Amino acid sequence: MKRFAVYYAPRPGPLAERAAAWLGWDGASGLALPQPALPGLPRPVADLTADPRKYGFHGTLRAPFRPASELAANDVAAAVQALAARLAPVTCDGLHLENLHGFLALTPTGCEAALLDLAAAVVEGTDALRAPLTGAEIARRRPETLSTRQRDLLARWGYPFVMEEFRFHLTLTDRLPADQAGPVARVLDDHFAPALPRPFIIEDLCLFGEDAEGRFHLLHRYALSG
Repeated sequence: MKRFAVYYAPRPGPLAERAAAWLGWDGASGLALPQPALPGLPRPVADLTADPRKYGFHGTLRAPFRPASELAANDVAAAVQALAARLAPVTCDGLHLENLHGFLALTPTGCEAALLDLAAAVVEGTDALRAPLTGAEIARRRPETLSTRQRDLLARWGYPFVMEEFRFHLTLTDRLPADQAGPVARVLDDHFAPALPRPFIIEDLCLFGEDAEGRFHLLHRYALSG
């Protein structure tokens, strides 16, 4: 694997199945899936989901990173497993669909403070696993578009949207034109409503790996048991 990441991913069930089919990629099985033909969409589902497809359905806790040169894949896995054993699950009221600056995502309600604490602990607890950012990796984050605080976070933690800048979300689409976001949101609301859990519980740390083709695979699932 070229890179690793620590994500939330739902356990097997209706949400996992419906989301994997929508995106056309199941990271747990490593299989591409046929995407549904849903009435009311302005474009085919494949055209709406190109960017998130390679990642699969997930919520980022530690963004993708290259492992430190002295670490093997087993070292990364052991560290994430030990971290999960120290941290507690987070229970949220539920999930709702939201337009986040043009892309549509499911976001949790009723757990903001606890989720910030969990994400910060994961970032801190995995920082020793990552290789330092290269100049090219920093440039890809377009630091000229970031705030001073975000640039500081990028330099310290390898990613600008951590700590108080963190916002947990489960991405469902590419960035959409304004005239398409509304119709797609209406279809997604209907499509996902039967599968949305109440409560919504983040109960695992999921270690993902990026293959040579840029697809992300679920490698290990570790229960939050602290």
